[in-house]
Amino acid sequence: MTPEEIAVEFAEIFDELSTERVNEMLAKNVPFETIEFFARYAEAFADGAGIVGDARGRLPNLLLFGYLIRVLEERLVTEPLA
Repeated sequence: MTPEEIAVEFAEIFDELSTERVNEMLAKNVPFETIEFFARYAEAFADGAGIVGDARGRLPNLLLFGYLIRVLEERLVTEPLA
């Protein structure tokens, strides 16, 4: 699978999950310290970039999903992409 295909599949799976299921998946697969890091980083980034409103609130989740996709890519890809 290409990185793009992985991201699309990942997004389709999570689009079908309830908030409770997403939170459960995060709790089982992401160390709490990592979740805290992304929350703090997203806040600092939003402050610096002037991001407000709904986008600001969604930023930590976006960062976490990017992290999870990257972890999944590392597990699935056995040789470097050209």
